[in-house]
Amino acid sequence: MNREDFKASLMQSEPPNGLTAPLMALWWDAKQDWTRAHALVDELETRDGMAVHAYLHRKGGQASNADSWYERAGRKFHRPTLHGEWEVPVEGLLSGTDEE
Repeated sequence: MNREDFKASLMQSEPPNGLTAPLMALWWDAKQDWTRAHALVDELETRDGMAVHAYLHRKGGQASNADSWYERAGRKFHRPTLHGEWEVPVEGLLSGTDEE
């Protein structure tokens, strides 16, 4: 699946099969279901899970909590917009690379 397919899947009521938990969280976030997205990564102790968790807390207005999760993920926040911050992990997770 590429980014365009992922974005197109947002027209559906359920996420596509085979998404990882971090990608599924980003899918639900894009559908404006922060609570469901957060539940998917809340206790996920992987770098990708913690990075998505950080993004969700930043989006929720909890910058210090987000900073803590970014640090745990070994990443630094450097995206000027929430949209840009959402795009980077989507692209990285879909391509199988480890995005900072």
